[in-house]
Amino acid sequence: MQSMNKPIVVANWKMNPQSLAEAKRLFDSVGKGLKDIKNTEVVICPPFIYLPLLNNGGRTSIKLGAQDVFWEKKGAFTGEISSKMLKDLGCQYVIIGHSERRRYFNETDEVVNKKLKTALATKLNPILCIGETQQERKKGKTKEILKRQLTNALEKISDFRLHTSDFVIAYEPIWAIGTGKACSPAEAKRAGDFIRSTVSNIYNQKFAENLSILYGGSVNSQNAKPYIFEADFQGLLIGGASLKAKEFIKIVKSVS
Repeated sequence: MQSMNKPIVVANWKMNPQSLAEAKRLFDSVGKGLKDIKNTEVVICPPFIYLPLLNNGGRTSIKLGAQDVFWEKKGAFTGEISSKMLKDLGCQYVIIGHSERRRYFNETDEVVNKKLKTALATKLNPILCIGETQQERKKGKTKEILKRQLTNALEKISDFRLHTSDFVIAYEPIWAIGTGKACSPAEAKRAGDFIRSTVSNIYNQKFAENLSILYGGSVNSQNAKPYIFEADFQGLLIGGASLKAKEFIKIVKSVS
């Protein structure tokens, strides 16, 4: 049995676009193009500085998310942003443990665990990213990596705390991100099924069955549909394609 939640499509804008005017234009175009979409949760994660300017007080069904969060509540942490600040800006979701954070900023599983805890404490819905590199995949270590990342990230977090949030896991094979080489739906399905069974072992089957697992990595409007309808994912995490309004709208409509 799979999660019965409606599909979630998350746009991760990363460090784009380069001006507020462009960010507003993109956000408004997506909002207009998806105004009639009822059965899909659409989340846009812009750079931090655009968050207060895109928060339109619920006049659109699009939800706001952040691309990262710091684990402390407040204090002398130059350049960091707390979960409470994000909540105050109207954020409902936060991406945690994205492969780029792990790679360029040396984020460990332990850091990811701390960030998950702070997000849950503030009632922000975490989107936990996990995935293997090309090298790890070639060595047949995909399951080992996914299991380690999941087990460490969820350490000492009760399923009750996760139950009370819209906790989401995003499977992102690192070798597929931004490369144009998307993971085949069959291979992605094997990873998704393994993630669900691992979560079932950590918590219980009921919790695992109701969990939304997203696929991310070189998704476009041509290949999006099979991840939902063949590979049994409950949504998508979109990078590059989310910066083109028409393309992103097509992706959302194709899985709605």
